[in-house]
Amino acid sequence: MSVYVIAQIQIHDRDKYSEYEAGFMEIFASYNGKLLSVEESPQVLEGDWSFTRTVLLQFPTGEEAGAWYYSDEYQALAQHRFAASGANIALINAL
Repeated sequence: MSVYVIAQIQIHDRDKYSEYEAGFMEIFASYNGKLLSVEESPQVLEGDWSFTRTVLLQFPTGEEAGAWYYSDEYQALAQHRFAASGANIALINAL
């Protein structure tokens, strides 16, 4: 069953974050993920959306999503994101 990863990101250092962006797709592509959306200015229908970036990813299975997220190469790259931003990241199952 497909799963989605939703990331709400508050970027506070764009230069440092660009180091994360530079290596993201190479690692991500090797884990069967699909980048569905990267949005800087979503149309907010309800509530307050204070994040500077929202990302939606899809994986064929939760195991593949976990293999990507917890992989040594992604965690090494993610150090740039951790230094440049704060995030809420959730894994949700498709219907």
